Amino acid sequence: MRSVRIGVDTGGTFTDVVAVDEETGEIVTTKTPSTPANPADGFVAGIGKLGELDVASIVHGTTVATNQLLEDRIANLGFITTEGFESILEIARQSVPDGYGNSYFWVKPPRIVPVHLVRTVGGRLDHLGNEVRPFSEEQAAEAARWFRSKGINAIGVCFLHSYANPEHERRMREVLWREHPEAVISLSSDVLREYREYERSVTTLVDAAVKPAMRGYIAGLSNRLGMPFSVMKSNGGVLSAREVVNQPITTVLSGPAAGALGAALIASTAGHPSVITLDGGGTSTDVAVVIDGEPSLTTEGSVGRYPCKIPMIDIVTVGAGGGSVAWISPEGTLKVGPRSAGADPGPLCYGKGGAEVTVTDAHVFLGRIPPHLLGGEIPLDVDAARHGVQALADKLGLTPERTATGILEISAFNQSNAIRQLTVKRGLDVRDFPLVTFGGSGPLLACRLIDILGLPAVVVPRDPGNVSAFGLLTVDVKNDYVRTYVTRDLALKTAAQIFQELEGQAAEALDREGFDDPVYLRTADLRYYGQAFEVRVPAPAGPLDDDWKRAVIDGFHDAHEKLYGYAYRDDPRHGVEWVNLRVSGIGPITRPAVRRLDKPGEGATSVRPVHFDETRDTPVHQRVALGPGATVQGPAIIEEYGSTIPVHPGFTATVDEYGNVEIRRD
Repeated sequence: MRSVRIGVDTGGTFTDVVAVDEETGEIVTTKTPSTPANPADGFVAGIGKLGELDVASIVHGTTVATNQLLEDRIANLGFITTEGFESILEIARQSVPDGYGNSYFWVKPPRIVPVHLVRTVGGRLDHLGNEVRPFSEEQAAEAARWFRSKGINAIGVCFLHSYANPEHERRMREVLWREHPEAVISLSSDVLREYREYERSVTTLVDAAVKPAMRGYIAGLSNRLGMPFSVMKSNGGVLSAREVVNQPITTVLSGPAAGALGAALIASTAGHPSVITLDGGGTSTDVAVVIDGEPSLTTEGSVGRYPCKIPMIDIVTVGAGGGSVAWISPEGTLKVGPRSAGADPGPLCYGKGGAEVTVTDAHVFLGRIPPHLLGGEIPLDVDAARHGVQALADKLGLTPERTATGILEISAFNQSNAIRQLTVKRGLDVRDFPLVTFGGSGPLLACRLIDILGLPAVVVPRDPGNVSAFGLLTVDVKNDYVRTYVTRDLALKTAAQIFQELEGQAAEALDREGFDDPVYLRTADLRYYGQAFEVRVPAPAGPLDDDWKRAVIDGFHDAHEKLYGYAYRDDPRHGVEWVNLRVSGIGPITRPAVRRLDKPGEGATSVRPVHFDETRDTPVHQRVALGPGATVQGPAIIEEYGSTIPVHPGFTATVDEYGNVEIRRD
């Protein structure tokens, strides 16, 4: 028995497991089909495939909260807000998806809480947190009893200006505990102590909505494991399961965040500090940008149609995975995704009752993936894929080869559009970034993405299907705290007091996690006076004085110029306004090393028919047999346990010293 740390990432199609030996650094990987009905089944099955081990710790990337939001499974959710503000969710924001050209046809979606499940309570604070009208205990008790009578057991509370003073919200919670003890409660002052009432309200309600399911899942998994474990958060940190159930909204991008971090470490080690990461799974593709080894962060993210203003790695997700369904639009054109066949029933070739052609079926038809998955553990029904593609081709009036190629071409363009959203649309030249692609389906379209986007190279790590699970083992414990302080003339004494309070909160949380030597990172959100949105910049540690203040403001000018191409550095007409002060409390962990590939393993080269520009007998290389410096000239296929790399004609794949495959245009 060996002492190991284990990372488990639950995806839409497969559950990925990575174990790292704490003494030797040896890494073992495996995969097992996900179990959407109860993700814990796939979790436990995946760990069981590792054999008998002495498990030191487990880190989990989960999609429980994400899937609930994406599938709009929100019910029995109530909202309590300040008297006179019962329509805050209905008013929302004026923005229209896809711009004003869509405004004539766009219909505002249903609110996360319908208006008949909103209750108000008297009491009022001003923007500084001073009490204008006292909190109404009587109305609070009446609202609590009303929700109890209706069987509404998940409740979000957001009072006006409670970011400045949480007292009224805390008194509301006490009333709910007394009058409605079964209620699961989320307070905006706990979830997001930051101004902008609509976003704060929705973020709080999302937290309340996912709490029951998350608590049930964590409790059930804890009982089956019989040991503590940690859960990946969207901000690039982890938190113990016992703590994360109190703030489940922090897990909404759990798995994709781990993938971006794992890919960033692998790429930096291989000499690529700034890259684009692409995580291709069975259901979706997740894209992020890494600059100088660190993925970009945002607080302007969303999950599905719900804005979530929590710190999260800046990830764009598109419905372009291996299980994405190919379909014909009413106009008669071929479409792919965003709907997915998932893990059950899955693509036609899974033989589980799937009835629609998917991206995976197209790859199988063209011979680009073998007639099995996971090294033969899951046989694929090639005939089912062939018949499905033929039937779709007949409807389109195309040959089956053109139909399958078209499916993959549309999927590649869907992925490239996601990449452009994070690069071209934000002033970054995509041609300056190698692409690190991973996930079970990530490497399959690598060559087409090079041509579509003009990428210099694509890097495929070892065990690409398990990079997200590996990333879980590279992550520090991390908590984020924020306080709104809107001012044009920052009072250093007040700012120092806020930072001290936030660091105290972080220290308390990290102490519960067992860290006695944490690291604190300060940041601040600034903007030019009159702007609607702010830019986050570092706020150096140490005493707050005039030099500190100038350094932060200079950093804001630099960041604004980098983001938008201009800055009002020496223009007194455009003063700088401070908006939020933030602290991240970090409990550092020991990261596993990315090990060099010493020598190739054993694996024979075979041949099978593969269709690229034409169908021809194509060499199939086992990746384990390719040592450092090995070169594969396209057309060729490189296969391994969890993924496959088609090398198109006109491309060359080279193995570097760490075992990464680098693909470039000849």
